[in-house]
Amino acid sequence: MKLEVGDGADLRAGFAEVRARLGVPAEFPATVLAEAEEAARAPRLPERDATDIPFLTIDPPGARDLDQALHIERRAPHGYRVWYAIADVAAFVRPGGAVDAEAHRRVQTLYLPDGNAPLYPPVLSEDAASLLPGEIRPALLWTIDLDSSGENIGVDVRRALIRSRERFDYADAQLRIDIGTGDERLLLLREVGQLRLERERERGGVSLPVPGQEIVQADGGYTLGYRALLPVEWWNAQISLLTGIAAAELMMYGGVGVLRILPDAPERELERLQRVAHALGVDWPPGVPYSEVIHGLDPNLPHHAAFLQEASELLRGAGYVAFEGGVPEQATHAAIAAEYAHVTAPLRRLVDRYAGEICLALVAGADVPAWVRGALPRLPEEMERGERRADQVERACVDLVEATLLRDRVGEVFDAVVVDVDDGRPGGLVQLRDPAVRARCDAESLPLGQPVRVRLTTADPGRREVRVALA
Repeated sequence: MKLEVGDGADLRAGFAEVRARLGVPAEFPATVLAEAEEAARAPRLPERDATDIPFLTIDPPGARDLDQALHIERRAPHGYRVWYAIADVAAFVRPGGAVDAEAHRRVQTLYLPDGNAPLYPPVLSEDAASLLPGEIRPALLWTIDLDSSGENIGVDVRRALIRSRERFDYADAQLRIDIGTGDERLLLLREVGQLRLERERERGGVSLPVPGQEIVQADGGYTLGYRALLPVEWWNAQISLLTGIAAAELMMYGGVGVLRILPDAPERELERLQRVAHALGVDWPPGVPYSEVIHGLDPNLPHHAAFLQEASELLRGAGYVAFEGGVPEQATHAAIAAEYAHVTAPLRRLVDRYAGEICLALVAGADVPAWVRGALPRLPEEMERGERRADQVERACVDLVEATLLRDRVGEVFDAVVVDVDDGRPGGLVQLRDPAVRARCDAESLPLGQPVRVRLTTADPGRREVRVALA
């Protein structure tokens, strides 16, 4: 359910306070804008012309920072070829220049309900470097061959000029697939995406289908709701994961790179999750890995949703590791169950520009550029700093909207489901059915995964706090 929050005036003031308190970057300095304008007029263009490949893009409605364009075709006598074009940000950004320095300060694009704080000036991120339909753009063109089961059997990446033919939003792409009006490119995305999900399951990877809270600006106000990912989003994400895994394999072989890592969950955390499963009535047979349990759950069932909320705790602790002259001791990402690198979102994430350059050099048998090697040691700390700020901004905005939604309803009773309980102390987290709010519940004992009725005790936009008690 989505509920509109007034005319949005109070929220806009609150978002401004969040920006100031968390140091969200504002306007770009004049020197950065001038350099970006110049780069937009004269980028470094590659010799290879791949504009004959009929790429498409799939992104959220209204997005203009389009990092990826996709084309999939069948490969004779069997299997698939995935063409994945990634925006070539390095074609526009001069190492050591003003745009480069500002990108290291910002680290990643921050998304707020009243407007984004982009990593690069919009003249690049939303125009000259973006893979907009009908426009010829420089790109890093990944070519990944798969066998009939969806396994990677060959990879190449090089610079090329590309031109996307069409753009879809997720809902439109899903509708076309569902009613059978999608062309072969979309149907092959479903086919390959499903195969890659099967391969993920085989290797023990986990994609958690936890519905996320979403704030949307509309008609001068804001709405808040829970949104589950559409199947086409999972399939599209698998193409990005495929490319990131291929990039990590190149880096591990070449002995230089920067990986996204996540250690295996400690045994005590798995034991705790098993106890949660038992309490919720979630079937977890002895000897079955938790990844298999996850793949059998339905997030629309309250007790399954509560279990998925608890399982998401196992994914905390992800980070980055840079290496050169060998491979790191911790190299895998536990949720992906493979080595993995971020290479598919360079318009929105700093590290991807560097990782892409490393892969280009390794495939070409060339030296990794000195400006990339020089930046490698500090990239993990920069990325982790940027992600902490992004998480804080997102949480602060959601908390503000929740409290504003409910500030005039203190004392009312709501239907809810318990989605988290604290270890060793009273209280936990409940998910209200209507409106789409998660709130701290003060109670001696909460039945995890069970429906409850709660009374709203606090809704304070100033402190961005919502609290309830059992009714």
